[in-house]
Amino acid sequence: MGHDHGHHGHHHHHGTKNLKVAFFLNLGFTIIEIIGGLLTNSVAILSDALHDLGDSLSLGLSWYFQKLSGKGRDKTFSYGYSRFSLLGAVINSVVLLTGSGIIIYEAIPRLFNPEQPDAQGMMYLAILGIVVNGAAVLRLRKGSSLNEEVVSLHLLEDVLGWVAVLIGSIVMRFYDVPILDPILSLLIACYILYNVFGNIKKSFRIILQGTPQGVEIDKIMAEINKNPEIRSVHDCHLWSMDGEYYVFSAHLVVAQEKGMAELAGIKEQIRDLLKSFSIEHATIEFETENESCELEHC
Repeated sequence: MGHDHGHHGHHHHHGTKNLKVAFFLNLGFTIIEIIGGLLTNSVAILSDALHDLGDSLSLGLSWYFQKLSGKGRDKTFSYGYSRFSLLGAVINSVVLLTGSGIIIYEAIPRLFNPEQPDAQGMMYLAILGIVVNGAAVLRLRKGSSLNEEVVSLHLLEDVLGWVAVLIGSIVMRFYDVPILDPILSLLIACYILYNVFGNIKKSFRIILQGTPQGVEIDKIMAEINKNPEIRSVHDCHLWSMDGEYYVFSAHLVVAQEKGMAELAGIKEQIRDLLKSFSIEHATIEFETENESCELEHC
């Protein structure tokens, strides 16, 4: 168990560092973007700078929640603070939905009234935007938490946005097709919305204590039942704290009354089995065949 906690702790520390790097990269680029927008007198760039400032605030919030999620258990949160990382993921998903909504709201009128932007200024800032945001995405793609996944998606929105700006600015530099800009913006917004809904679904499955995807509770029960000392398994519960840390509880019926030492041996066997399913926290209760379980629907 100590090894598993250490492994989870390593992922958490790495995740916090990833978010910290991404936050400073994004904040630094936002400042450059504001200066660039003022120098080129580009309202489009300044609007995107405002969007990136919102991203920076979200990243800062995610970094804070990820850091907070590493705190151990206390009297207030008996399971620890790992679910705060999930809260960061939900907040960022909401920000992404809002941001995509703004993009769609701004892009649709431009389909009917296209405006010719400063193509050359767009091109230079787009290249810088791809490099900076791309570095942050690559950093977070190595992470494993749902919070990092959502923030990575958040930054991928910016990368795709800048790729669209770059392609659009190159084309508009040679051809008079200003409608290209809003079309690309709408396509990116739709792609982001599709991915965000997937992440929100994952987040709410965890919040509502659904069984983790990819782990079958029936299969776990079948494996436990293979132990010759176990007669049956019931009242099984399996959920996740944050998408990475799994919690399990069950009642195991043994053939006859056994001493503490024997039960401890069986418990150790079951815990080793559960580790193969990536379950790090298990609560096991023993019952005899003649004992009736008081829990409803047990």
